[in-house]
Amino acid sequence: MAVTRMDHVGVVVEDLEAATAFFVALGMEVEGSGPVEGQWVDTVVGLDGVRVDVAMVRVPGGHGKLELTRFHHPLATGSEPDAPANRLGLRRLMFAVDDIDEVVAGLRARGFDLVGDIAQFEDVYRLCYVRGPEGIIVALAEELG
Repeated sequence: MAVTRMDHVGVVVEDLEAATAFFVALGMEVEGSGPVEGQWVDTVVGLDGVRVDVAMVRVPGGHGKLELTRFHHPLATGSEPDAPANRLGLRRLMFAVDDIDEVVAGLRARGFDLVGDIAQFEDVYRLCYVRGPEGIIVALAEELG
């Protein structure tokens, strides 16, 4: 038995609208959104009385998805929005982009900025980290050549 694919990554957010808008600004598409509740979700996540709103966003072509979730009940806990990139746990999501300068300029126009700066790794990639809403770090990579 083996994993057949990675379906999506779940990210819990406080402001679902802002998080969705950030990922749409990156070029992702909203696949669907709406409320989720019921015994089945309580069973899956191991909590009682779960009520959430979810937005599923995908990379064009459908090869990667994020499930953005806002908990109404029980309330989400433990946020550290300015945590550095070396904090233990899931710290970033990486996306390949065609033109890193264009993507960064678009994000800056929407009020987001780099964690550090754009750097080049040999003759292979140009890379950077962007801090999105609620401290989400997104890594961008433009393949060279």
